[in-house]
Amino acid sequence: MKLIRCLLALLLVLPALAFAQSKKDQAAAKEVEALERRRFAAQVSKDFAYLEQAFADDLIYTHSNGKQNGKPDYLQSIRDGKSQYDNIAVEALNVRAYNAGKAAVVNGTITITLPNKPDGSANLAHLKYVVVQIKDPKKGWQVVLWQSQKQPDSKG
Repeated sequence: MKLIRCLLALLLVLPALAFAQSKKDQAAAKEVEALERRRFAAQVSKDFAYLEQAFADDLIYTHSNGKQNGKPDYLQSIRDGKSQYDNIAVEALNVRAYNAGKAAVVNGTITITLPNKPDGSANLAHLKYVVVQIKDPKKGWQVVLWQSQKQPDSKG
């Protein structure tokens, strides 16, 4: 009889625990979405203090052309002008958080405005991307993985 009561109590408590965890995941997803937008702005403005914090030391950053960088190389590419961003427009952004708000997977589409082509015409890159962020207890949310793929020009 005691075992049955314990099982019934457990059955009543489990949904509440699952709901609490999903609330943590929902809050984490909103936080990560805001951080994604802030990181894009930091890439445009070359806010290296923020980017140092936003990217994990073991970052793997895979560009749409397949080239990979670690954190130091990627940040240096922005400093050197190899990675230039005049604007990054978020077209779609989806965040799924896991593990009670300790990990997040982000996917979306962006349009990057790059410096104009030599003939003066606009230079745009349409990308689909995936990001993995992990919440470090001391450093907060950090990007550990970026992967992007060029999309066809929307003109046709």
